[in-house]
Amino acid sequence: MAMAFKMATSGLEWVSDECKNSFMEMKWKRVHRYIVFKIEEKTGLVTVDKVGGLGESYHDLAASLPDNDCRYAVFDFDFVTVDNCRKSKIFFIAWAPSGSRIREKMMYATTKERVRGALDGIHFELQATDPTEMGFELIKDRAK
Repeated sequence: MAMAFKMATSGLEWVSDECKNSFMEMKWKRVHRYIVFKIEEKTGLVTVDKVGGLGESYHDLAASLPDNDCRYAVFDFDFVTVDNCRKSKIFFIAWAPSGSRIREKMMYATTKERVRGALDGIHFELQATDPTEMGFELIKDRAK
């Protein structure tokens, strides 16, 4: 545990290029609706766990998050303003369900800011321990 915690708190050049590249594709090329990231327990490296295509929804993202494991996720939320302008906001979600291990929660909590910092262009952040804390209505309200 001490090694994993030390890796999680030291420098964190541990965000893989795959994570950064996938995020940039989502942000600039708009080829992904969401990306789920996980920390590889043995290496401490943050990697891509799942990528949701443009046809997938926020509900697909919520369904892809595990019940017993922590994850980070980014979601590209498209909406239309009251002025009829198309907008997009990127949400960063820190998922730490109550059923996950304490060690895992600590690793994700200590690396969250550095992971978020490696993904330039995030507009809003949510922290959730169960699906009710990250409902779609909450996303809509925050974006407007």
